[in-house]
Amino acid sequence: MSNKHIIFIGIIISIVACNQKTKNNIHTEEWISLFNGTDLNDWDIKISGYELNHNYKETFIVQDSMIRVQYDNYETFDNSFGHLYYKTPFSYYKLSFDYRFTGEQLQGGVHWNIRNSGVMLHSQSAMSNELNQDFPVSIELQTLGGLNKGKRTTANVCTPGTAVEIDGIVDYTHCINSSSKTYHGDQWVHIDAIIMGGEYMEFKVNGDMVLRFEKPQITGGKYSAESKETNLGNFGIERDLDYWLSKAGTILTDGYIALQAESHPIDFKNIKLLNLCGCMDPKATNYKSYYIKNLPKTCTY
Repeated sequence: MSNKHIIFIGIIISIVACNQKTKNNIHTEEWISLFNGTDLNDWDIKISGYELNHNYKETFIVQDSMIRVQYDNYETFDNSFGHLYYKTPFSYYKLSFDYRFTGEQLQGGVHWNIRNSGVMLHSQSAMSNELNQDFPVSIELQTLGGLNKGKRTTANVCTPGTAVEIDGIVDYTHCINSSSKTYHGDQWVHIDAIIMGGEYMEFKVNGDMVLRFEKPQITGGKYSAESKETNLGNFGIERDLDYWLSKAGTILTDGYIALQAESHPIDFKNIKLLNLCGCMDPKATNYKSYYIKNLPKTCTY
C-alpha cells in the first residue's frame, strides 16, 4: 500500500471518528451538580422569622459531602420552618437526589412532622418570602419516613398555595399520596422527578414510578374554585395576600428548588439536575437531542 493510500485512509478514519464523536456528544446527558459538596455558596437560606440568608442556629450545614438539616443548637423548634433555595430557577428538567432521616425529631415540632421533609418545586424565590412565612408558594415533593408501623408513602405532592390536576380535574387536597413503598429507619432513599414546565410532573422512588399529576397552579390558598376562603394565612403570608389571590388559576411553569427543614433531621446528597431547556437547532454547537423546550437565544455557532 502506498503512502498516499495510507494518508487517505487516515483522513477517512479521522472524519468518521469526528462525526461519531459529534453524534455521541449531542445525545450525552450533561447533568449538573446543584451541590458542590463543600459549601452552600449556590444556595439562599430563608427561615421563618429571620432575614434572608440568616442561617439560624446553623440549621443547614455541609458535612461529609451532604447537606444536613440539623438541630444540634436548638432547644425547641418554635415554628422555625426553613428552606434552602438553589440560586437558579428552572422550568423543564429532571431532578435526582438521595435523602435519609436521622435521629429523633426536635422538641416542639408537631407530630405530623416526624420524619417529614420535602423538596419544593416551581417555588417562589427566597427573596420574595415574607419575614414570617413558613412555606413558599410552590409544589412540594414531600419526603416521608416510616414510623415502624403501618404504611407511610413518600414522594407525595403537597400544595402550599397551589393545586394540581389529577385525571383532568383540579384537586385541592393539600397532600396527595403516591403509590410508593414505606421506608423505615435511617436508610437512604433515591428520588427522581421529571418536571415538564406547567404541563406535568412525575415522581419516582428507587426507580419505581409512584405519582404523576398535571397543570401545577396557583390557587391563592383557596379550598376550591368557588371558595372565598384562603389558607395562606396558615403559611404566614399576610403582606402579599392580595397578590397571591390575584394569581389564582395561574399555571406554574417554572420556579426555584428548595430543600425543607421541618423539625426532623434529614440529609440530602447527590443532588443533580438535567436541564431540558436549551438550543434545539441541530446546526448549533450546543445542540442537544434531549432538549424539550427551545431557547434560541442560547444557541452558539
